[in-house]
Amino acid sequence: MVEAEASTGNGGGAGDTQRLKRIAAAAYEYENDSRWAGYWSNVLVPPHLASRPDVVDHFKRKFYQRYIDSDLIVEPMSSTSSTQSTRPATRSSSTPSSENVRARDSGSNARSTAASQPSQAERTANSLRLDGRTIHFSINAWVLVVASLGILPILPKHIASKAYRLSLLGTILSSAYSLYCTYGKPRAWNMATIQPWLQSIIVAKDFVHLMFSLMMFTSNVHYRISLLPVLCWALDHVARFLRRNFARSTLYRRYLEEPCLWVETNNTTLSLLRSNAEITLGFLMIISLFSWRRNIIQTFMYFHLLKLMYHAPVTSGYHQSAWAPSCKPLHSSLRTIPQHAHFGTSKVVVEVESMHPA
Repeated sequence: MVEAEASTGNGGGAGDTQRLKRIAAAAYEYENDSRWAGYWSNVLVPPHLASRPDVVDHFKRKFYQRYIDSDLIVEPMSSTSSTQSTRPATRSSSTPSSENVRARDSGSNARSTAASQPSQAERTANSLRLDGRTIHFSINAWVLVVASLGILPILPKHIASKAYRLSLLGTILSSAYSLYCTYGKPRAWNMATIQPWLQSIIVAKDFVHLMFSLMMFTSNVHYRISLLPVLCWALDHVARFLRRNFARSTLYRRYLEEPCLWVETNNTTLSLLRSNAEITLGFLMIISLFSWRRNIIQTFMYFHLLKLMYHAPVTSGYHQSAWAPSCKPLHSSLRTIPQHAHFGTSKVVVEVESMHPA
């Protein structure tokens, strides 16, 4: 009986781990990874299937399994997709080999010619894109250094306080810049245009980072644990940028390759760590309500931000896993309260049920 329960628990843990890995694979920014373009160009997919979202998502998970997290289990594609993909492959295999050779030669020559003679507009766009990415990387690298100094108890109090505020300020600038580059600004300043624009950015991870940093920056209490999510965000961005742009550097291969590879491989662990830190910060704010430095409005707003993190696609999986151990006993305790004593606890019951249904 005990062995059966243990095996069931292990299976549930493995299922949760795979679910988190699939969430991390779906949230990975493939378009910013130079390896994805080369990987996708070498995948032999018929043109009528290459535009299907399920096919593209399948090969994205295969790419994530190969380059990022080898423990991710990628399920095979459905029989309908495989049947459709084999028919064009059969027809294409009946063409003469000489035509395939000529097509490959002509395609490679055209690509080499186009690559050797890029237009002036393309060169300008690439240089501007590189400058924007470099600026974004520089801000995050600065945040990484300053946050590392501010979170460790190695500096005097006044210097640590300045490092705390500077790291949050850097995160505000980095998140705002990333939101502007990704979503731009509304086409017109009217409610019909601003509302869908806000709905598109409110679930973005950079918007969550921006709101978190703004709340902590304007707080009159310095919670050192709030630098842990900031440190994880900056570390993730710096590691990705170094792996994409300095993979051939001797300095990177000698000193930075293994740390950057560790960060990308343990992305799920870091995401769970910062989710627990964000939830712990919320409980610290509740405790601070009993001190003379309390801020009721900020605590109320922060728990609304936690609710957004719980439901946003980019953070929901990690926050739901972090909330689960605490919501189950809290839900059971609230249900054991007698009916006549439910006055004042109905709102709490509703909130707990919305986060962890019974």
